[in-house]
Amino acid sequence: MKIKLIVVGKTKSKFLVEGEKVYSERLKHYCKFTEFIIPDVKNSGKLSILELKNKEGVSILSAINNSAEVILLDENGSSFSSIEFSNFINKKILSSNKELVFVVGGAFGFSDQVYKRSNSKLSLSKMTFSHQMIRLFFKEQLYRSHTILKGEKYHHE
Repeated sequence: MKIKLIVVGKTKSKFLVEGEKVYSERLKHYCKFTEFIIPDVKNSGKLSILELKNKEGVSILSAINNSAEVILLDENGSSFSSIEFSNFINKKILSSNKELVFVVGGAFGFSDQVYKRSNSKLSLSKMTFSHQMIRLFFKEQLYRSHTILKGEKYHHE
């Protein structure tokens, strides 16, 4: 199964970039993982939050295939333990040949159009993290889920 992560804007902190590289590289051994970076909206400081989310939304939607299953990383989404998340990923792998697309929105979240296109929402925590940190956390959890499914020693309980 292809797994795609769509993110808005580039990660600016070097330590986060390095961590993302580590897990992106590790994921190549388990799945066809790609990342698509939506460029920051130009002159975003002159836009209202709604206008910014709508412009980001148009770009996000243009990066999604019609047949893809779309899961938004959203604070109001379902929460899983790492093992529950690995079971979720396994079900998706076994039950579908669709591309699985996870989306990290910009600083203000998603437009209504992106919410309408999504199939579900996933929360990584009840806490709020920067959208740049969430990318690293998500990649680590996706990697962890694959190691759990393979019975490897990365995850400990």
